[in-house]
Amino acid sequence: NLELRDGLWDGLTDRYAGLPMGMTAENLAEKYGITREECDEFAIRSQRTWAEANEAGVFDAEMAPVEVTVKKKTKIVDTDEHPRPTATLEKISSLPPVFKKGGTVTAANASGICDGAGAVIVATEDFITEHDLTPLCRIASSHVVGCDPSIMGIGPVEAMKGALSKAGMTPGDADRVEINEAFAAQFLACAKELDLDVDRANTNGGAISLGHPLAASGSRILAHLANEFQRTEGKVHVGAACIGGG
Repeated sequence: NLELRDGLWDGLTDRYAGLPMGMTAENLAEKYGITREECDEFAIRSQRTWAEANEAGVFDAEMAPVEVTVKKKTKIVDTDEHPRPTATLEKISSLPPVFKKGGTVTAANASGICDGAGAVIVATEDFITEHDLTPLCRIASSHVVGCDPSIMGIGPVEAMKGALSKAGMTPGDADRVEINEAFAAQFLACAKELDLDVDRANTNGGAISLGHPLAASGSRILAHLANEFQRTEGKVHVGAACIGGG
């Protein structure tokens, strides 16, 4: 027998825990006492901060405009299409939870499934010197960890601690933090576990507003943090993302 399946949806269901990604976020919301109201408020923050950053031209340095033809007309795409800057707390609070009755995860406070691509160039210090290039930043360290797949969204906590520890630092030393916003509940759980100053995190929006093109979000976060060195006075930036399977 032949069975037609949605490969993307299958990819968003954890094979180890047998759970949709949204349920792993619900597990974190329950474990850390995160409410639906907190998730919706964070989602609006993501949309608002993206809109402010976009208006200020923050993303210009990291966007590669693409020329497309729509209905025989040429159009330049130079701005992400997924954000909903006019969203309001009143509107999104009326949406039903998707994965659990009385749950926290809705279409508005989770990352959107969208198309995207990203690229970064990483070079050695010797190569930079030989070719007289000016790097945007230096990658001081990296770290990969595993965690319980039923709460896969908490993975950035130990990943960030590990990467910073290798560089002789702690989360408190980071001037800027980017944690991929797979779900508002997941981000907020990481923030609680890290005792994170949210004013230093995802200050220009994140995946809830921008969307989460699988396999491109990592390079987007790294490129964004690299470019932020040129715009801000911070010296230490750290980025992390969770992944299905833990």
